[in-house]
Amino acid sequence: MKKPICSTGLRWAWLIVVVLVLDLGSKQLILQNFRLHESIPLIPYFNLAYAQNLGAAFSFLADKGGWQRWFFALVAVAISVTLLVMMCRSSAQQKLNNIAYALVIGGALGNLFDRLVHGFVVDFIDFYVGNWHWPTFNIADSAICIGAALIIIESFISPNDKKAGSEEQSSKEQASNKQ
Repeated sequence: MKKPICSTGLRWAWLIVVVLVLDLGSKQLILQNFRLHESIPLIPYFNLAYAQNLGAAFSFLADKGGWQRWFFALVAVAISVTLLVMMCRSSAQQKLNNIAYALVIGGALGNLFDRLVHGFVVDFIDFYVGNWHWPTFNIADSAICIGAALIIIESFISPNDKKAGSEEQSSKEQASNKQ
């Protein structure tokens, strides 16, 4: 018997859509209103600065002639499909894992869209201190990093803590169903 979607981790798929809308919308605003390498200071230590990333994180492999575009696209698809399957197989009660997976998928798909449509990833968030600038990034990159951090944090939660949390959630759901 199939489980209803709302009882699986796919209950959190809405978060994928939220990340995609925020990421692609913000990138579209940058593309429409900025010239390449244009930077506008917003507050101390933070600029909006339009950059194009041909590689992966921190422009890894950006200068390798174009094959990396398709390689990173394939990696994004593989990771997204794998995490979607994991969400489908998990319980909706595993909130931290499913939220983390949704953030990573949303970010991966946002950057995948850029690679396929533009041939590069649009980056625009620029943090700096003095003359030192963190590599420019975007909302998709932030979602991927936050999702990865949540996966790591979740891995440190002991199985007993996880079991106690899911039992508590089950008790709450059973109580609300009786009302």
